[in-house]
Amino acid sequence: MHDAKNPPTTLSPQALAALADKIRTWSKALGFEAMSISDTDLAEDETHLLNWLDAGHHGEMEYMARHGTKRSRPGELEPGTLRVISVRMDYLVNDQHQAEDCLNEPTLGYISRYAMGRDYHKVLRQRLQKLATKIEEAVGPFSYRAFTDSAPVLEKALAQKSGMGWIGKHTNLINQKAGSWFFLGELYTDLPLPIDPPGENHCGSCNACIDVCPTAAIIAPYKLDARRCISYLTIELHGSIPLEFRPLIGNRIYGCDDCQLFCPWNRFAQLTREQDFQVRHRLDSSTLIELFEWNEQQFLDNTAGSAIRRIGHERWLRNIAVALGNAPTQPEIIAALELRRDSASEMVREHIEWALTQHPQQPL
Repeated sequence: MHDAKNPPTTLSPQALAALADKIRTWSKALGFEAMSISDTDLAEDETHLLNWLDAGHHGEMEYMARHGTKRSRPGELEPGTLRVISVRMDYLVNDQHQAEDCLNEPTLGYISRYAMGRDYHKVLRQRLQKLATKIEEAVGPFSYRAFTDSAPVLEKALAQKSGMGWIGKHTNLINQKAGSWFFLGELYTDLPLPIDPPGENHCGSCNACIDVCPTAAIIAPYKLDARRCISYLTIELHGSIPLEFRPLIGNRIYGCDDCQLFCPWNRFAQLTREQDFQVRHRLDSSTLIELFEWNEQQFLDNTAGSAIRRIGHERWLRNIAVALGNAPTQPEIIAALELRRDSASEMVREHIEWALTQHPQQPL
């Protein structure tokens, strides 16, 4: 946390309200679509988190349990935290029909829309630092720390608490006017700013996200078993993808957007204005074979500055091998799989062998 050597002069309630308005204005100027403020009481969300961990629904994501209650108690993570400033930045780069078209063309590789451009962690963190600097220029030194999905922070719960939206049945945050295609970031601060009213739930009786989930990962409204989720299986899981899920993954090679694609609220989603999130290296329209042919250096070059790089080349090949197994049988697909067979790691080879069994070859 950035610690203030000289704490700011105590601000009156009127001055704090005026400062909150200025922060909102500065946030817009920095490219954030929205900003809201909450206190740090997440007792109800902490209960949900602990129950989720006790059920083992986090799978291999050991980091979700590692920090104890620091995730749900901002004051334990950063002593002195009184308020959380939440910000939103939209990331949708194509209209949703393009994403659906890609899903419906099984020879293409489907990549989650958030990973099309530059790694959002870097983009949001730099902007949050600029926002903190603006505040410091206005009130003098103060304590703060910026987060973007980068530490034990219950960002969706904080965003809901501050009125940014509500956590939907798929466990993503939804905004009534903007859907759910956005990133969140936070500034923990010791400034006692006025708080915004919490978001109200507008899911109603809709179960579209539950019904459309390819692997039935949303086991009940507001309950996600990550071990079944394609985003978990293709990004978080390090080893072999369980056989039961491979046919269900389809052509999704990095993440999954189905629960967002088919959420009615996303008809209000706007395309991002942020250049850093625009598509790189034709990641929205490349064929599985093209992507499978990348060697490790090409993978590193083509995912430089991208969130995709974190899974590494081996898991990239593992995921694409599964998708090739799910694609229609074509000589080119069989040839691509066989070409990688001998040079692949043991883990990737196992997925290649599975994929080849999905394409019975006709005898000559």
